[in-house]
Amino acid sequence: MRRARPWLIGAALVVAAGLVSGVTPSQDSLVGPFLISGGPADTVTSRMLIASVSGASFADRVVAADGEWEAEGNWLVVELAVSAAHTEVDAEIPLATLHLDGRVFHASERAPESLLQTRLHVGTDTVGTLAFELPEGLRGGLGELRLTHEYLTPELDDVVAITLPLDEAPTASSIELDAPRVGAP
Repeated sequence: MRRARPWLIGAALVVAAGLVSGVTPSQDSLVGPFLISGGPADTVTSRMLIASVSGASFADRVVAADGEWEAEGNWLVVELAVSAAHTEVDAEIPLATLHLDGRVFHASERAPESLLQTRLHVGTDTVGTLAFELPEGLRGGLGELRLTHEYLTPELDDVVAITLPLDEAPTASSIELDAPRVGAP
């Protein structure tokens, strides 16, 4: 029994160490963002933003409303109504991402008629679009649109996360991107 005791104690310590490392949260979960989630028909309210999706469509070509910019490819255009929650200081969306099939896509900064970096107002919606250029053939799945009021994904702050069922999204040969406007959707 004296010879087995050190082995039993050692085995118990290894099991205890495995349990401790298994329940210890990762670094990302300690400083990562808090997702404020909602469905495609929900209005999601975070600390800085209030957002709702009014539609999502695929297109082979997107064109600026003034006709001075256009691009061909596999585009997902998301229509949104967004406002500032409590203050107009720094009230904008500098970063919008689409999480789809384990990949992350950023909203295109090439499209001049975009909600990116548009000033938002308290109590009044700003209606506009975000355009995502996707790889060829990616036209479905369950996506998640994430909006934040910071240039980088925030640490220990909230992020609007809206689920987008893209299998039901319509397809158009061309979509005209209108400039963001203040008012009801």
